Formats: sequence, C-alpha cells, structure tokens
Amino acid sequence: MSLFDRLRTWARRMKRDVALVWFAARDPRTPTSVRLLALAVTAYALSPIDLIPDFIPVLGYLDDVILVPLGIWLIVRLLPPAVLADARARADALTERLPRVAAMAGLFILIWVVGAAAFGWWLWGRMAS
Repeated sequence: MSLFDRLRTWARRMKRDVALVWFAARDPRTPTSVRLLALAVTAYALSPIDLIPDFIPVLGYLDDVILVPLGIWLIVRLLPPAVLADARARADALTERLPRVAAMAGLFILIWVVGAAAFGWWLWGRMAS
C-alpha cells in the first residue's frame, strides 16, 4: 500500500471518527466531562478557526494533524463500551450514506445557483428599463 493510499484511508477513518465523537457527545449515557470534551473536539475539527492559522507553513496544519486525532483517541478511551459501540455503528452508517448526502447537497446548491441567477437576470432587466 502506497503512502497516498494510507493517507487516504487515515483521512476516511478520521471523518468517521469525528462523526463517532459527535454521536457519543449526544448520547445521554456519556459522562458529562467526556461529553464536553467530545463537543469541544468536534467543534474544533469542524471549525474553520484554528489555534494556529493554516496559512502559517507547516505549523498551521500540524495542530489539525495532532490535536484532533489526540482528542479523538482520548474520547474513545474514555467512552463506556456500549456508547462506543453504538456511536461507531451510527458513524459507519453515516459514512456509507455520504455519497447520497453529497449528491443531495449538490442538488440544493444547484437550485440556489439557478435561483440566484434568475433573480440577477430579473434585477438586471428591471434596472435596464
């Protein structure tokens, strides 16, 4: 397996694990302290705001490559086994549906673009008159 294939597999697993952490944070069986940590890790993983901005060479991406996996690892270690199993099953089901979800998102984006273009065309016609 090449380095690129290993990185791609790792990235897919990270996507699934972020979903796993999100589902675990929403489970009432999760202890409050682990739930707060899970919410913080999920928010950091999905947030466009980083501790170290991405435009800083090397260091900008290092925080994402180190902090997010470390947080996920810690949460997985702290979760009760039943919660972990349920969250993993829900995350796996979600990642199997992602291509369909992406197709629906593309459809909605297309609808918005067509609507914005129609509005712009209508507005242009009103201003030209």
